[in-house]
Amino acid sequence: MTRPIPFPRAAGRHSRQAHADLPPGGFERELGAEGFFGPSTQMIHAHPPTAWTGWHGPLRPRAFDLARLEAAAPSPLAAPPLLSGPHVALRLWHCTAAMDHLARNADGDELLFVHRGEGALFCDFGHIDLSHGDYLLLPRGTMWRLEPAAPMTLLMIEATGGHFGLPDPGPLGRHAPFDPAVLDVPELDEAFRAQQGETPWQVRIRRGAAISAVDYPFNPLDAVGWHGDLAPVRLNWRDIRPVGSHRMHLPPSVHATFTTERAVVCTFVPRPVESDPGALKLPFYHSNLDYDEVLFYHQGNFLSRDGIGPGMLTLHPAGFPHGPQPKARRTAETGTRRATDEVAVMVDTRDPLTVGAAAAGVERPDYADSWREAP
Repeated sequence: MTRPIPFPRAAGRHSRQAHADLPPGGFERELGAEGFFGPSTQMIHAHPPTAWTGWHGPLRPRAFDLARLEAAAPSPLAAPPLLSGPHVALRLWHCTAAMDHLARNADGDELLFVHRGEGALFCDFGHIDLSHGDYLLLPRGTMWRLEPAAPMTLLMIEATGGHFGLPDPGPLGRHAPFDPAVLDVPELDEAFRAQQGETPWQVRIRRGAAISAVDYPFNPLDAVGWHGDLAPVRLNWRDIRPVGSHRMHLPPSVHATFTTERAVVCTFVPRPVESDPGALKLPFYHSNLDYDEVLFYHQGNFLSRDGIGPGMLTLHPAGFPHGPQPKARRTAETGTRRATDEVAVMVDTRDPLTVGAAAAGVERPDYADSWREAP
């Protein structure tokens, strides 16, 4: 389907194209509707849009050092919400020992991202091994348990009341940013058959704020076969081949990995930095008018952030301008970086997110000041 040809209007000093060849001394800020998918305007400012001297009220940018949340929970269902809204919830779970029960989320699909460690996951559909950098999408209602070979830390993203799917690749074609052939599913292998038996097991089910439990005199992971097109799938970030352009910094939407009805999950992986002399070489300042933006930092040095390390989480509520911090901007202006080495998971949510007590307890209260220019 084709779309009408837009004819943007312009006023004053502006660039001929977005994100490139800015007027001398100008700072670009994009006002974007519908995330990075809808209409937008590129404003040119005389000062950095983040050069504030103070922040008051709940919409300030926030950062949380999740590495300080070291206590392991006995069950993924016991991991407290970090950020939550009507259609998305994010949790962090430390798993240090084999689960002695099965878990089932009745609220929505669950997307696991393995930040640290490795182990074996057993579910209705069979056995699959997980290692750091893996996503595993668990359909709503899947029974599962984890046996870590080394202590594991997992970011858990719940599509509350909904389902995860793949974004429409558009003109990129069905093999970008990854070929669906790299998606793995659990297997009914020897490891799966070996864990079956007549030993009693309990299934714990979360629905809303309540946990129910069902006792079985046998292990209910006793499948002998299945067929269909609904199953857990595994994707490692190393199998993602990022979309790039040497002439223009592309918006996060090109890095979309999974989508729900009210949110999008993007994955930032290492890629070449833009080489065109006039192109912006780091994320542009922007006001995301409709989506809260969340970033979980997995590994590497983060292109637009200073003082943010692996295991941290940031929240930029919808509406206010944000973008590269001063030190990161100055580094990009030198043009010495030829490639990024960052790996991060971004979750953009259409509905506002509420900060949970667990995240509030490890907040960095000075984060909003990190955009201040050094005197």
